Amino acid sequence: MYEVLTPFMTEGDILGHEPIGIVEEVGEQVTHIRPGDRVVVPFNISCGHCYMCERNLQSQCETTQVRDQDKGAAFFGYTKLYGQVPGGQAEYLRVPQAHYGPIKVPEGPSDERFVYLSDVLPTAWQAAVYGDVGTGSTVAVFGLGPIGQMSCRVAAHLGARKVIGIDLVPERLALARKYGVETVDVSTGNVGDTIRDLTDGRGADTVIDAVGMEAHGAPLGKAAHQLVGMLPKPLAAMMTERGGVDRLSALHAAIDAVRRGGTISVSGVYGGMVDPMPMMQMFDKQVTIRMGQANVRRWVDDLLPLVTGDDDPLGVQDFATHRLPLSEAPGAYQMFQHKEDGAIKVLLTP
Repeated sequence: MYEVLTPFMTEGDILGHEPIGIVEEVGEQVTHIRPGDRVVVPFNISCGHCYMCERNLQSQCETTQVRDQDKGAAFFGYTKLYGQVPGGQAEYLRVPQAHYGPIKVPEGPSDERFVYLSDVLPTAWQAAVYGDVGTGSTVAVFGLGPIGQMSCRVAAHLGARKVIGIDLVPERLALARKYGVETVDVSTGNVGDTIRDLTDGRGADTVIDAVGMEAHGAPLGKAAHQLVGMLPKPLAAMMTERGGVDRLSALHAAIDAVRRGGTISVSGVYGGMVDPMPMMQMFDKQVTIRMGQANVRRWVDDLLPLVTGDDDPLGVQDFATHRLPLSEAPGAYQMFQHKEDGAIKVLLTP
C-alpha cells in the first residue's frame, strides 16, 4: 500500500489492520463482548456463518467478499481492492460483523501479548501449517520481516529440526539468530546451493516465502513498479490489475531451494496477473504450493494459550522494535520502507 498498491488508494483512506483496543459500544446483535472489554480485531472481516466461514476459510467470507474487485473477504485499512474499510491506525474503529470477529483477551498482560493475534501470529502459524512443518522438518524462510521472523519461531515451536532464515538486512538476520535460526545472507552467493549444503544436499522440506511482490534485490521488477507509479492513478490501477508483474526473485529462489516433493508456503502478498513462473521446474520437482491470506479465526484457539502463559514461547513480548505515537506514523512508514534504525515491527499508540 505504501508503494506498489498506491494507485488503489484515495485521499482520506485510513490504514492499519492490526488493532487492539477497548470496546466503547456494541450493536444489539453483539453478545460475546461488551463495553470495557479488551479485544483484538482480525484484519479480515468475516461473518462466521457463510459457506466459506463454516469451512474455516474466513479470508474468503462470502458475506463480505469484495465482488466488484473479484477479491475475497474485506480487510481493514487495505484500499478499495478489499472494500476500502477504514482501518485501525486511528483513535476509534468501527468493526463490521462484530458478532463474530473481535477476540476478547484477558485483563492483566500488556497489549503486546495479544496484538499480534490480529495478523502476524495467525499468518505465521498458517504459513507453517500450510507448509506441513512438523517434528524433524527442515524449514527455510525467505524474508525476515515480522511475518518471516514469527514463521521461524512457529516452525521451531512445531518441532522443526532446522530452521534457516534468509534475508539481506543485518539487523533482521541478527534477530533471527537470537532465536536459534541459522541465517543466510542473500548477498553472499547462490541461496539454493547454500540451503542444499545445510540440508544434506536435498533442499528444505518446507520453504516459506514471507517476502512477496516487493522483493529487494529484484531490479527489473522494481523498475516496473516505479514506472507504473508514475502513471495517472486510474491508468496505474488498471495496469497493476490487468498486467502487473511482481518482483518474483524470492518465489523463484523458494522453488529452487525446496527439496523434490517438498512444500512451498506463500504468505508474502503477490498481486501480478501475468507473472512468469518456472512451470517445468515446479512440475519436475513435484512441488506442492499453498498460499493465501490468513484465516485468522481458524487459528485463534491454537494461539491463545501461547500468548497467555508466563513463558512467552514465541517471544511476542519483545517482538516490536519501535513503539511510537500515532502522530509519528508517516515517519515510521518511511523508516520501515527504507530499513532504517533496525525497524522490523512498529507499534503505534493513538
